[in-house]
Amino acid sequence: MPNLIYVSREKSKTSPHHFKAGALNVLLRVSAVMTNAPIILTQDCDMYSNDPQTPLRILCYFSDPALKSNLAFIQFPQRFHGLNRDDIYASEYKRLFKINSMGFDGLKGPNYVGSGCFFRRRALLGGPSTPVPPEIPELGPDHVVRKPIISQEILSLAHRVAGCNYENQTGWGSQSGFRYGSLVEDFYTGYRLQCEGWKSLFCNPERAAFLGDVPITLFDVLSQCKRWCIGFFEVAFSKYNTLIFGSQSMGVLMSLAYSHYALWPIWCIPVTFYSFLPQLALLNQVSIFPKITEPWFFLYVFLFLGAYGQDFLDFVLDGGTVRKWWNAQRMWMIRGLSCYLFSSIEYLLKSVGISTHGFSLTSKVVDDEQSKRYGQGIFEFGVPSPLFVPLTVAAIINLFSFLLVLTQFFSGKNTEGLCLQMILTGSIVLNCLPVYGAIGLRNDAGKMPTQITIISTFVSVALYYASSLCL
Repeated sequence: MPNLIYVSREKSKTSPHHFKAGALNVLLRVSAVMTNAPIILTQDCDMYSNDPQTPLRILCYFSDPALKSNLAFIQFPQRFHGLNRDDIYASEYKRLFKINSMGFDGLKGPNYVGSGCFFRRRALLGGPSTPVPPEIPELGPDHVVRKPIISQEILSLAHRVAGCNYENQTGWGSQSGFRYGSLVEDFYTGYRLQCEGWKSLFCNPERAAFLGDVPITLFDVLSQCKRWCIGFFEVAFSKYNTLIFGSQSMGVLMSLAYSHYALWPIWCIPVTFYSFLPQLALLNQVSIFPKITEPWFFLYVFLFLGAYGQDFLDFVLDGGTVRKWWNAQRMWMIRGLSCYLFSSIEYLLKSVGISTHGFSLTSKVVDDEQSKRYGQGIFEFGVPSPLFVPLTVAAIINLFSFLLVLTQFFSGKNTEGLCLQMILTGSIVLNCLPVYGAIGLRNDAGKMPTQITIISTFVSVALYYASSLCL
């Protein structure tokens, strides 16, 4: 039988523990002392193995003479059980965990996504041609453990390398092990390893290798994404930034691929502009887009249909349904108005020394009523979070602007110059249908909190009056 060792690491208020990356490095050192096995699996606590053939698959790759010299890790896609039929929160992250990973695989390999990943121990101890010697020989990748795990010498050394002060004045977290400096330690570690010259491989068998849980409330989904976005910014604006350092280390294509994620949160800028400015202009009868009779109108239509058409095609060809795609693009808009926006603000405040909220874990605790509503495809708000305010404000402004121009259209007024704004506003209104239901049609615990509705209404009125003065 294999050994099962539970490690509870020492923590101290005087020593940073570096969250998940710190825990992984403790496990890396303790396992080196006890067995020093050459292959390591990292797995989140809410995921489990679904295929006993998985170790055989990865050993085939790690044993391949053509690959093994610079193959650092093999990443499996994250898949989930318990998703509702239409995946209303787009928790599957089809592009992040599968579609884009296949594109990465055509270059230097996929990024590390934190779970379902097998590492070569040697890869975490320096580059392929530039190994970083450990502080003690027992942590070296070639060290052979000759004593039983339960021997006093092994246990004493394990306690030593797991100590909260062990990493002081060492290269752990910077030159070796899982890297510190970002809340997305998985993304950062995979990126740094590939910058050092390592490659990775994407393994996507038909049967899911691992399955895990997903958050079932909108607040938990957005809070998780906000934490990721702050971590992405920490990478993007570090000395190892993906555009400059990445292009010098990996080439332009891999640099751009990593920058796509590192700069994820800046989507809040166009999403916020397109969610408010055309609609406020519409309320004030101001046209900001070309008329139907103008040539530029067709360019806008082409770009809109081209972008959405490609996204739809990629999604459906990968096995997604039309409803799941619709929910995925809806959540893209919701994230742009909430977690992307708030993570950008929080990172900016943190950069200038203003304290923000600390690290928080994503809740995976299942409440029976929440679980029932999730299974029925009903959005779960419930929590009076500031994350919901911009979304609710956008829903209110878009609804009133759409109803206004619709009334004018049916009354015979000339709305030719407002056509594109009307189409944009109508599409956002459709995306906000769950918000309208949560505001006015529901009485359950998952409805939109009253204080959020009141605050959003006042903000909407203030924005309207401010726009009327400007326009």
